[in-house]
Amino acid sequence: MLTHIALEWISRYGDTALCGLLMFGIVGLPVPDETLLCFAGFLAGKGVLEFFPTLFSAFIGSSIGITLSFLLGRLFGTALVERYGHVVHISGKEIHLVNDWFNRWGKWSLTAGYFLPGVRHLVAFVAGASRLQPAIFATFAYPGAALWTASFLSLGYYVGDDWAVILATIHRHLLVFAATVVTALVGYLAINALRRIKR
Repeated sequence: MLTHIALEWISRYGDTALCGLLMFGIVGLPVPDETLLCFAGFLAGKGVLEFFPTLFSAFIGSSIGITLSFLLGRLFGTALVERYGHVVHISGKEIHLVNDWFNRWGKWSLTAGYFLPGVRHLVAFVAGASRLQPAIFATFAYPGAALWTASFLSLGYYVGDDWAVILATIHRHLLVFAATVVTALVGYLAINALRRIKR
């Protein structure tokens, strides 16, 4: 139902609707981001929308969304860990490890995370909570937004009427990969927590 409404908004309001929906979707609301991008690309291929203005709108919406997530993490992430971290055995030591990881390798997840359903909604929040420098955040997050929006818009544009079928196949593979990544991360944190408890 939500997907149908979102597609209707894009059909009616075009780039403006796409920009707003992607912004809220990246922040974490249940918006079918890739579906919207492919559909907008499909409309561009049919001449209903223009490709490059649509790409620009999608990029702006995604960039605003991930920036808001980063700022929310920066403002509230530490407070949440201090209040509820003990529930999942996360302490200042784990936060320090996350900070180091983000500064060394984790910043790349801001780029790749766009392509992982569920991950892109969290990675910017975690980056903000870990106090990642805004300049580093921008360097990796905004090119990720450009690459992600261009990829799925182009898919809808070039595939045409079959965009929904192909997107469903791609989405299944991305979900499996995202679940694997999240499981590995949770397992890593759980093992560290158990080791600390034994000590």
